[in-house]
Amino acid sequence: MIFKKISYNSPAVLTFAGLSLLALILGKITGDITTVKLFSVYRASLADPLTYPRFFLHVLGHASYSHFIGNILLVLVLGPQLEERYGSAPLIEAMAGTALISGLVQFIFFPGTALLGASGIVFMMIIMSSITGARKGTVPLTMILVFILYIGGEIIDGLFTKDNISQITHIIGGICGAVFGLLLTSSGRKHH
Repeated sequence: MIFKKISYNSPAVLTFAGLSLLALILGKITGDITTVKLFSVYRASLADPLTYPRFFLHVLGHASYSHFIGNILLVLVLGPQLEERYGSAPLIEAMAGTALISGLVQFIFFPGTALLGASGIVFMMIIMSSITGARKGTVPLTMILVFILYIGGEIIDGLFTKDNISQITHIIGGICGAVFGLLLTSSGRKHH
């Protein structure tokens, strides 16, 4: 027999995917009440105790199964290599930082809309992945090209396309990926 056991090879990524699936299931069971109350970020009273967790939890919420699959498949493809390279804790810190920054931007600058989904995390991972092979003190050309193509495309889409996609979240995710990736690479934080 070739396979002896299944390995929980990427705990941060697999746990994130599982929590996102749980949030989707809870949303369907509750008629989207939990999706709105817990797994979306929007302008709400600072006296509401759920306002603060939503700054982080919105990345777990998804509007539909196709929205979930579109984001989580990319997280499952990109995340394990990042978790192997940098370790679980630094990846969780990067994911939480991206969630918080995108949640705060949504809360402060877009009071009439709600944000949910892991697309900011996906864009963070895309940019971080392009940095993975960088040596200390260098900025890889692949990261620059990916950043220009993805972020440039998001800026153009944001200016000329009216859809339900938050290009600003993609841009924030990309910027966070560049910052976290360069910080982790320059600090030499690696998981062995």
